[in-house]
Amino acid sequence: MNKAQMIAEPGKQEIRVTRVFDAPRELLFKALTDPALVPQWWGQRNSNLTVDKMEVRKGGIWRYVERDVEGNEYAFSGVYHAIVPGEQVISTFEFEPLPGHHVILETMKLSDEDGKTRLSVTSVFQSVEDRDGMLQSGMEGGMNESYDRLDELIAQLQKA
Repeated sequence: MNKAQMIAEPGKQEIRVTRVFDAPRELLFKALTDPALVPQWWGQRNSNLTVDKMEVRKGGIWRYVERDVEGNEYAFSGVYHAIVPGEQVISTFEFEPLPGHHVILETMKLSDEDGKTRLSVTSVFQSVEDRDGMLQSGMEGGMNESYDRLDELIAQLQKA
């Protein structure tokens, strides 16, 4: 499996991530936005994710609760600002244990690339310090683990 390319330029408030998935855009979009599919790929393998809310529409809210093997719960939430089916999602992302401190504006775009789909995500943080804190939290490893799981789910969906 390929790994995501992450770019975090010094002194900037954003992180840009790209990864190519061996799937058509519509299927990748479905896996990213279907509340029945998200728990199958989002988060670490040894944790359990519950989709508490997922209203994939402009103004809709989303909230996920991740439980680790020790029983600790971590909640993530946000608001959808724009949805273009099969192409783009703009939403906020907040780690609830630190309310208001790490609100991120994320723009996710899907584009065709040689029979595959390129996922591009730009995350804009409120400050360089917030962005750097996210980088130091192990974001890259967790993101690649989730994307590996997403690759596996897509392969299963394509066989069905």
